[in-house]
Amino acid sequence: MGDRVLSDEVEPLMSDATPAPSTSASALFSDRHIGPREHELAQMLQVVGQPSLQALIEAAMPPVIRADAALDLPEPISEAAALAELRALAGRNTLAVPMIGLGYHGTHTPGVILRNVLESPAWYTAYTPYQPEISQGRLEALLNFQTMVADLSGLPIANASLLDEATAAAEAMTLMRRGNRAKESSGPGAALLVDVDVLPQTKAVLATRANPLGLRIVEADLFAGEPGEAIENALIAAGADGVFGVVVQLPGASGVLRDLAPLAAAAHDRGALVCAAADLLSLTVITPPGECGADVVVGSSQRFGVPLGYGGPHAAFMAVRAGLERSMPGRLVGVSKDAAGAPAYRLALQTREQHIRREKATSNICTAQVLLAVMASMYAVYHGPAGLRAIATRVAGHADRLAEALRSGGVDVVHTAFFDTVLAGVPGRAGEVVAAASAAGVLLRRVDDDHVAVACDETTTGEHLAAVAKAFGVSAPAGASELSVTELPGSIPVALRRTSDYLTHPVFHAHHSETAMLRYLRRLADVDYALDRGMIPLGSCTMKLNATTEMEPVTWPEFAGLHPYAPAAHAAGTRELVAQLEAWLTEITGYDAVSIQPNAGSQGEFAGLLAIRGYHAARGDAERDVCLIPSSAHGTNAASAVMAGMRVVVVACDENGNVDLPDLRAKIAEHGPRLAAIMITYPSTHGVFEETVGELCAAVHDAGGQVYVDGANLNALVGLSQPGRFGADVSHLNLHKTFCIPHGGGGPGVGPVGVRAHLTPYLPGHPMDDAPARDVTGGPVSAAPFGSAGILTISWAYIRMMGAAGLSRATAVALLNANYIATRLREHYPVLYSGRDGLVAHECILDLRPLTKATGVTVDDVAKRLIDYGFHAPTMSFPVAGTLMVEPTESEDLAELDRFCDAMIAIRAEADRVARGDWPADDNPLHNAPHTAVSLTADWTHPYSRAEAVFPGGQDPARKYWPPVRRIDGAYGDRHLVCSCPPPEAYA
Repeated sequence: MGDRVLSDEVEPLMSDATPAPSTSASALFSDRHIGPREHELAQMLQVVGQPSLQALIEAAMPPVIRADAALDLPEPISEAAALAELRALAGRNTLAVPMIGLGYHGTHTPGVILRNVLESPAWYTAYTPYQPEISQGRLEALLNFQTMVADLSGLPIANASLLDEATAAAEAMTLMRRGNRAKESSGPGAALLVDVDVLPQTKAVLATRANPLGLRIVEADLFAGEPGEAIENALIAAGADGVFGVVVQLPGASGVLRDLAPLAAAAHDRGALVCAAADLLSLTVITPPGECGADVVVGSSQRFGVPLGYGGPHAAFMAVRAGLERSMPGRLVGVSKDAAGAPAYRLALQTREQHIRREKATSNICTAQVLLAVMASMYAVYHGPAGLRAIATRVAGHADRLAEALRSGGVDVVHTAFFDTVLAGVPGRAGEVVAAASAAGVLLRRVDDDHVAVACDETTTGEHLAAVAKAFGVSAPAGASELSVTELPGSIPVALRRTSDYLTHPVFHAHHSETAMLRYLRRLADVDYALDRGMIPLGSCTMKLNATTEMEPVTWPEFAGLHPYAPAAHAAGTRELVAQLEAWLTEITGYDAVSIQPNAGSQGEFAGLLAIRGYHAARGDAERDVCLIPSSAHGTNAASAVMAGMRVVVVACDENGNVDLPDLRAKIAEHGPRLAAIMITYPSTHGVFEETVGELCAAVHDAGGQVYVDGANLNALVGLSQPGRFGADVSHLNLHKTFCIPHGGGGPGVGPVGVRAHLTPYLPGHPMDDAPARDVTGGPVSAAPFGSAGILTISWAYIRMMGAAGLSRATAVALLNANYIATRLREHYPVLYSGRDGLVAHECILDLRPLTKATGVTVDDVAKRLIDYGFHAPTMSFPVAGTLMVEPTESEDLAELDRFCDAMIAIRAEADRVARGDWPADDNPLHNAPHTAVSLTADWTHPYSRAEAVFPGGQDPARKYWPPVRRIDGAYGDRHLVCSCPPPEAYA
């Protein structure tokens, strides 16, 4: 295994297929990824009471789950070698001018945003803003995003982003079903009407999401003739009893611009809600859907400075009319106030979070695309309303000039009203035209044998238009590169042009120079706490190192510049990378196949459950619809099961936190013929390796069910255990946890799904993939065939540089780090659950309820006081209220682990002082935490010193993190819901 892996203790994990790495110890990437040094490991093992890492593994992990051979992966290579291999893969991609459109467009990422957001660890290593006092920077950026979307869409409330446009439309479908209370349109026979000109990938994802819920979709040309008649004719032809919602695309997939208002009015007359999937840039120059009667507006912010990335990640958006905000999926940033009465940001309406609502959740979305939403919002801040309008005007002008050239050359231009996409009629010549353009380095869209679509964007030049014109056999447009940016072309009719103002808030007018923008981004980053400052010990969320080498290739043009619907041959390098990554993940998990398409863990859950559903249906067992879920499970499990058309039945946990086997057997007996699956997390959500997992799997299989293992805790298994080999049938993986894709403030995520052979045919397919790797029957769960392909280089590099030995060692050290913390803190805070020999897995739950009972100090007090000590709090009150779940990961060294333990011990001593009466219960360092710099300058009347407030436990003033606000009043923010940028006077 080599002298820096698990030493001689792990020889049983080796196999002849995995030779020991020959790389010297100093050159191993794993030596830099893993925090503790050899002498530190020895100290920690002594504290834990184990003689070696292998002994710890054997003591903590049940034999039934342990692998008996090492992973069959390529030998680890250095950072330089990994970058060289990635350069070779990138070189196999063909960069062309992307004029395909369909919701994906070329864009210029301003350098100041590229360097200082996308490439900045201050932004990409941040966690979801559950601790808002130390997340004010990213929350302000998200509030800018919400304001931008609300202004441009013409609706009052927008959320803080969704996964992609297609899934946003699917979320809108279920929102309209819930939000529609009109009797004539809410019956079981009511349908969703989808216009024929909606993006094809959106229609496909809508179908995937509608089927298990029993929702009926009717596709029709809703703009053919009088709108009311079009709706009625569509319903009659489909035999539908009514319509609960309507989905249209603005502009249409064909590029056409239409007036939404008459259709929206006709839909409302029939009790339906209206969703418009809109192009964000076009909304700077055309009438926003919210002004035309749309109830919901969805779309993608990709063309606001976010690279194509072969399909993602990109921040989708959703805006809703007043009255629907409390049904809106995803996260919503709101304005509240802190303990001093100053304005402060937080996530609003948090009762909608899926880990709280479980099977009553209306969506399984538990994350967002924060990093990309930040980029898009900063693009709007940097350009401002005038700059965005200028970009949109130039795009429209290029499209108009191209259409003029085509008409002059005798080519039929199908539509007279359009924004950026020209649909040309070329009877029988579409393939020829597309091929000629491709030969010139331009990618066009072949709609059918007789039509070609050409989409202009911010990167389009006169030279590009000339190449396109030549492909059609016509003369180049005259003067295309000198188009005025002040006048809209005639292809945007006056009646459809925007007249209302947008982006009027000062933030969109104050940062147009690079100097101002640079300082704004720095100011926001400085008030945030991210992994670049210190440990984020979040249980269940695995905040581990995101190495710079892993991150570097993300912005290489060969990867970042690919359109997701480019010909497969143009993406040969990326597709090979995907195939390799899927193969490695298959080996790591012990499954037979992996699909990389799901672009979040929630989507991976959904895809896995759909595979189970498809398997049962194919066997004639469609009545199997019961999904057993332990009471400790992640809340998204239950939400995903409901989305997949299953009924959730909760299985109890025993006093040790394990699945209660007698209750499980009783539930199986009760629902046997209807049992579809059980969803468990392993190690359990309580941070324990359950000894009875083999019995659990066998009991479910014997009853004809399938076993779903949530991959959230895979960081405790990689290299040591394979779910696909100890009884599981399907898992989703969180690449943003175990495989180093950074959380980015709450996204991007990637949630691949792995399955055993019998479920492989039911993995998600995609209608836009022109070279599928496998024959599958499942519908798409993401807008792009490979989901968030643009960040897969991160996980590829991690696995390639770690190798089998490094991955095994990382898992072992993750177990050691968690047990070290549990051991050091056990006498101060009870460890709620443990397994064999009192050991935990990769995380531990500290029970603060006895502390609260004895001292009155709450889990919130401890979490906020940790900020004064320079830490992000662990996961609060999940899975048990009044507890902290701690996961240090393998990336933290002994000094940081000890700093955290020392802080927790010092906080316990402070709580004891409160209990002794040294400090009043309502005026002590914990109750008043966190303390800001401003609070020190006010009149100091507290019974503790300023130094005790802000430099507790010997904090080093030189590395002090200063929170920008005091403790935030969340309830106030929900009672007074403000979800867009407040006026400047609010901060006076």
